[in-house]
Amino acid sequence: MAVDGKLLGGMGVLAAVVDAGSFIRAAESLGMTQSGVSRAVARLEQRVGVRLFDRTARAVSLTDEGRRFYEQVAPLLAGIEDAAATVSDAAGAVRGLLRVNVDSAFGHNVLAPRLGEFLARYPALSVELVVRDRIGDLVAEGLDMAVRFGEAEPSGLISRQLARSRVLTCASPEYVARHGRPKHPSELARGRHECIRVRNPFTESHFEWEFQRGDEVIPVEVQGRLVVNDSGSLIGAMLSGHGIGQPFEFSVRDLLESGRLVKLLPAWSDERYPVYVYHRSRELPAARVRAFIDFLLEIAK
Repeated sequence: MAVDGKLLGGMGVLAAVVDAGSFIRAAESLGMTQSGVSRAVARLEQRVGVRLFDRTARAVSLTDEGRRFYEQVAPLLAGIEDAAATVSDAAGAVRGLLRVNVDSAFGHNVLAPRLGEFLARYPALSVELVVRDRIGDLVAEGLDMAVRFGEAEPSGLISRQLARSRVLTCASPEYVARHGRPKHPSELARGRHECIRVRNPFTESHFEWEFQRGDEVIPVEVQGRLVVNDSGSLIGAMLSGHGIGQPFEFSVRDLLESGRLVKLLPAWSDERYPVYVYHRSRELPAARVRAFIDFLLEIAK
């Protein structure tokens, strides 16, 4: 079977530009000149008959046609990479750069502390962790995967549930000493306690507070003078003694064990929130993606 080597090489340059986000960084990763990358992209655009990139002085981004083309090309390139790696040992098959988009709660509290362990397993692999509150466009931004809380939304991405984390109600021992320990969720309503609210980045409203005990669910309209938009700020405010918060269990497990935070209303902590991993290929994902999903399943328990 004849293979168009120039077309295949052009697709490799295309993938490098998407991953790097610029012609300059793509050239560095490929060991080419910037003009060489530009010519390769121009030849590929001429070969397929469409403009693949919008170019500005500061950045490049895929056109709609380029995005559709890349979505079909990326799984093929990943398959070629895996096929070439089969002659190496198992660790050597997991190689290259893995770019992962995560939200701050999972990135700061679960993933970052364990990434060294993952990288030690695969010496030929590098990871770039991108912390932000939205998934965005994985293809256009050259991202391999995303990890997000909440029910999976319909999209062209492949999703897999990693775990379901409990939502706890916590405060510092200093806050409890000053204001007392609530005995029922209703005591948090009507401003009887200072509650730290978290803004939902998608709706711009506050996340609602609910308390679940078995099948019984009680929504509570809490009040508080402090609103945050990330887990780090929420935990910091709780540790300072400012008020009561509702973090994910994995975010505060160590703080609860050390006594720096205490759990409130433990009988009403059956609410669970799912966490999903997303990746962009409907075909067999690259070895590095499969390895990372297996690692996420380990640490998200």
